[in-house]
Amino acid sequence: QVQLVESGGGFVQPGGSLRLSCAASGSIFSINVMGWYRQAPGKQRELVASITTGGNTNYADSVKGRFTISRDNAKNTVYLQMNNLKPEDTAVYACNAGVVIKEPSRYRYLELWGQGTPVTVSS
Repeated sequence: QVQLVESGGGFVQPGGSLRLSCAASGSIFSINVMGWYRQAPGKQRELVASITTGGNTNYADSVKGRFTISRDNAKNTVYLQMNNLKPEDTAVYACNAGVVIKEPSRYRYLELWGQGTPVTVSS
């Protein structure tokens, strides 16, 4: 099975920090762009941050200067360091990745989603 598994969510007070991790497992040949999305109650899912294989990053305006996305290609893992968290950051955060898996006769591209990890920012 090829899958993404997130960890690191939880409850934190405003101004606090959390680090989310997302690890891809399975017969993976390569991983292209990896990203973090979030969905708050009553809102559409939005892209929080993304990172390419080469390390180019993009961030939502609402998190610039506070969140940092990074990846460890050797571990097939992407991280989201979240600092100075605000109540409006409360959401379920899900990892997304485009992966190429190796099969006996071919390579196959898959877009994967993790199940999501909840983050609650409240006093």
